[in-house]
Amino acid sequence: MALTISEECINCDVCEPQCPNDAIYMGPEIYIIEPEKCTECVGHHDEPQCMAVCPVDCISPHPEWNETPEQLMEKFKLLQQQKK
Repeated sequence: MALTISEECINCDVCEPQCPNDAIYMGPEIYIIEPEKCTECVGHHDEPQCMAVCPVDCISPHPEWNETPEQLMEKFKLLQQQKK
């Protein structure tokens, strides 16, 4: 399941550099997580790093992107292949 950032985001800039998949970027008003690139850090870390560092807890599972851990791992592998 991909993650999403809510309107409570204070644009503190701590989540973006923590994302190993470069899935987080600054949108028009708040940071945005690109669901196609978000693996919840599967393949990189034991927990989503953006959630771990967010000071206002504005990051949560995306309601429209339900993925199993196996699907997240497959997405991770595909993203790694694309980096080569």
